[in-house]
Amino acid sequence: MISRRSLLMAFATSATPGIAQAAMRLADDGMYEFDWFLESFLDLTEDVGTATNSGKRVAIMFGQRACPYCKRMAEEHLATPAIVDYIKANFEVLHLNLFGAREVTDFDGSKLSERDLARRYNVRLTPTILFVPESAEGLAARPAPQREVARMPGLLEPQPFLAMFRYVKEKRYEQSSFQDWLKTQT
Repeated sequence: MISRRSLLMAFATSATPGIAQAAMRLADDGMYEFDWFLESFLDLTEDVGTATNSGKRVAIMFGQRACPYCKRMAEEHLATPAIVDYIKANFEVLHLNLFGAREVTDFDGSKLSERDLARRYNVRLTPTILFVPESAEGLAARPAPQREVARMPGLLEPQPFLAMFRYVKEKRYEQSSFQDWLKTQT
């Protein structure tokens, strides 16, 4: 069966070149979506494995309906070609709803709603992006907050926003905090 998302993607790519990259839509749940966000069965271990096999990392992005910062991120940050190109080349973005009811399988095999998963990971504001390791191995045994390698709580300005993705891709979290690393990037 062909999904509405697949049809929209096919239409966007067959129309004017460059349109697909900037194709943003407001989904039925009131969240901003892009055709390049990860289409997932919402199994985090599986998503990490698939991303790793493609040479990418997983970024779990929490948003919510009527979030002005989510809107700004969608309209500004994720409409900037340099930012989008970097993220698409290096990450799979799993977009979850802070108050959503879809069932997500966490690294330990437990099945939770998006809302309960957000609570488990102490996500309280949107947008929040969680970056997880390249491998899901050993994550099930860790407490939820220790399963991430970095976190972007809230919306950063465009350059630090992109820098956070570089920080994770380059594994700079192994040497220093994001704030300390960012000071060296001026």
